[in-house]
Amino acid sequence: MREIIADFIDYLLNTKNYSAHTATAYDADIRDFALFYARWANADLGRDDLGRIDTICFRAWLADRARRGLSHKSTARALSSLRGFYKFIARKYDIQNDAIGLISSPRVPRKLSKAIDATDVNDMKSAIVALDEKNPWVAARDWALVTLLFGCGLRISEALSLRVRDVVHRPENLRIMGKGQKERIVPVLSPVYDAIEKYLDVCPFSHDADSPLFRSVRGLPMSPRMAEKTVEHVRAYLQLPDYVTPHALRHTFATALLAGGADLRSLQELLGHASLSTTQLYTRVNMSEINDIYTHAHPFAK
Repeated sequence: MREIIADFIDYLLNTKNYSAHTATAYDADIRDFALFYARWANADLGRDDLGRIDTICFRAWLADRARRGLSHKSTARALSSLRGFYKFIARKYDIQNDAIGLISSPRVPRKLSKAIDATDVNDMKSAIVALDEKNPWVAARDWALVTLLFGCGLRISEALSLRVRDVVHRPENLRIMGKGQKERIVPVLSPVYDAIEKYLDVCPFSHDADSPLFRSVRGLPMSPRMAEKTVEHVRAYLQLPDYVTPHALRHTFATALLAGGADLRSLQELLGHASLSTTQLYTRVNMSEINDIYTHAHPFAK
């Protein structure tokens, strides 16, 4: 059984080009089911069992996750992982099980994305300077990162994967490798390059073409957790809401473009969304603002 799971994870990494983080999540979900089955059937999950498991067992697993206090979102992801695993073993090992297709996924309410107020984004610069007063180059780095996330709508992993060669000579567009190794082209505004160049001017480490653009204080590649902590400190300093995160800067980019008249297809391309339905969440954000204006401004509302 371990070999089959390992084969599936290898398929995700090397054929589907999933990130290591995503593959690890799939692995954890499948092993969670295997551990439950061992308790439920009083026997380790074997290859022959995979095709015999019925809907009662699958539903008992979902109920067990609920008893453990796991969220609907987490369980929906785990069920999706298991379905993907079964599709793989059906093709690779000819192990068929129709029961998994009869299990309904828990309903997960889709939350509206929360954007940061534009004035709060501007205030972040002075907060970063104040927090990193003893390390001006760190302040320049953090502001360059915030400007890049807000100015280009990048995921934090995408921003931190950039190399110095990607930004030299201020190319009009950046080539971004997103989820699933899907490449997209993102235009870059001058203020973004201004902030990056000011950071590189004071960065104490080498600017070789292959060097990571964003460095830690020890010269290592900056990690996503370091970026999150930077925004957390700024958030506390400015007393901003908890939803102010690096990812919220991406939301702010999207809602600003939508409010300025960008169409959904263009926004989908810029954000690198695989599905238009994900991009449509920003329409709901924008409509909530429009509805608020409508109810306060229209004569009938009074």
